[in-house]
Amino acid sequence: MNLVTPKAIFTKTRFDTPRLKRFSIEEYHRLLEIGFLHEGDRIELIRGNLVEMAAKGTKHIFCCQELSGILHLLINQEAISRCQDPIILASGSEPEPDFAIVRLSPDRYRSRKPEAEDILLIIEVSDSSLEYDRTVKGSLYAEADIQNYWIFNVLDQQLEVYQSPFKNSRDGFEYGSKQVYRIHQTIDLPAPLTGTIVLAEVLP
Repeated sequence: MNLVTPKAIFTKTRFDTPRLKRFSIEEYHRLLEIGFLHEGDRIELIRGNLVEMAAKGTKHIFCCQELSGILHLLINQEAISRCQDPIILASGSEPEPDFAIVRLSPDRYRSRKPEAEDILLIIEVSDSSLEYDRTVKGSLYAEADIQNYWIFNVLDQQLEVYQSPFKNSRDGFEYGSKQVYRIHQTIDLPAPLTGTIVLAEVLP
């Protein structure tokens, strides 16, 4: 993952040493409004930093394609499945997970973006971004107290299920439980969602 660091977003210390500027969510939105960033840019805000998302490989695209259809069928009346759309987190972050399964909202999030308390399940599909999704993204979602975080690891053809977020002894955040499901297995969606995903149907 690369930090986006054009000269325009450097600030200086009293010793004239350049350092990165951290952006608030409001400042990030302003960069979009004025055209400094564009909606099509593969950029997300992580803890105040502008991060360039990894390019999607063929396996990543296939997994997202199949998951999109399956999730739509399984949760159509129970929740809303958002694909690669932003969510707002209190850590000064606006990530764009591959899927965010969110609670039903009267206006279907027409006037706002989902926040941590709206989220039932976060899913990332990982190939080149696997370690980043396990560590940086995992810590980010654990800090937001998101109870269910899944990584579809297309490199090893497995699903990694993370639960029980907690604050560790180093003042960081992580998940206390990790379970691995192989391609020949099935997985039930976490409550209150219902439905079962056959992993062989989505893992390439």
